[in-house]
Amino acid sequence: MKKTTQIRVGVIGVTGRGGLARQWHKPDGGRSVLVAGADVKQDALDAFKAEVNKDAFTTLDYRELIARDDIDAVAVCSPDFTHEEYACAALAAGKHVFCEKPMAITTEGCDRMLKAWKKSGKKFMIGFNMRYMNIFRTMKDVVDSGVIGEIKVVWCRHFVGFGGDWYYHDWHGNSKNSTGLLLQKASHDIDMIHWITGQYTKRVSGFGSLDYYGGNKPNDLVCNECAEKRTCVEYQYNETTRKVNRMNQCVFRKEIDVEDNSTIMMEMENGIHATYMQCHYTPDYCRNYTFIGTEGRIENVDDGTNVIVKLRNRSKRWKNIADQHLTIKPAVGGHGGADPVIADDFLDMVLDGKEPIATPMAGRMSVAVGVAATHSIRHGSGGVNIPRPPACCRQ
Repeated sequence: MKKTTQIRVGVIGVTGRGGLARQWHKPDGGRSVLVAGADVKQDALDAFKAEVNKDAFTTLDYRELIARDDIDAVAVCSPDFTHEEYACAALAAGKHVFCEKPMAITTEGCDRMLKAWKKSGKKFMIGFNMRYMNIFRTMKDVVDSGVIGEIKVVWCRHFVGFGGDWYYHDWHGNSKNSTGLLLQKASHDIDMIHWITGQYTKRVSGFGSLDYYGGNKPNDLVCNECAEKRTCVEYQYNETTRKVNRMNQCVFRKEIDVEDNSTIMMEMENGIHATYMQCHYTPDYCRNYTFIGTEGRIENVDDGTNVIVKLRNRSKRWKNIADQHLTIKPAVGGHGGADPVIADDFLDMVLDGKEPIATPMAGRMSVAVGVAATHSIRHGSGGVNIPRPPACCRQ
């Protein structure tokens, strides 16, 4: 395509993360326009037309969307367990594809997507928006500069203070839909470890359990119909507006079976060892990364604004930032300014042939580690090797 082409985008899953697709609606001279939406809920589609594009084609059947000749690219922003089916179908239909993370809920599903991508000849990228946040781009720049030497150790501690609201009131809490939260929530963190170090994981082991959520409540119990709603700390319903924040299912229902706390240990390429810890019932939210090299370390003090670099006494590089905080200003836009940038990166890929920052292989490797770690947790915590990607995608 020529650089002047206006890309016509259709989105599958118009709510939730589907809101990202609005970044592509630039009808007045922009490089893209949002022309279609598919969803399983008619009211969501009605709102999409009213709020985004009144002339957009909408459908309850995603297959009708990908079959249209007036759509160049498809954004798959639907629930995790649909990504494999929808992305493969869109690629086979000749569309460029943006797929939200996690790429799929199985490693085999990711590999099928990679094969469909290579066969299609189209462009494909994954929605790892953290790669586009200023704070993590700064951390990668510091690591890549060599100032802290050769990375040997990585720690990531993730307090998911809204774990119940985000993951146990809805479909995420059942492993048949998500495999586990080491894919849904930790896929970002595993990817950040891979991206900033520049290395992938070879072997992983994990420990974890379901200690707080789940229980013996009926699977069809919803918050606003529960006899304990006045005293339950996980109650989620607005009595005034009669609306829920996300979903409304009881977080203590029987079908909940995904771990609410996990610790995994990753043996990576180049002799790097990484540890990742996640908890979903902590009262606060924090996402802390520490990268330790042979000449120092770098750590984000909080999610959006501060990084600290500490150097060993013998280091002679970047002395002016040693033992100091670097204040990183977030960009404007959703997810710390990442959403507009990742949307532009997709267009750069489709229109100009630019390699995206968030590659399909990165998506595959993040899922592969999450799947292997989840298997380890549920089968005695032994080490599990990460399977090699399909031959068509090996470098």
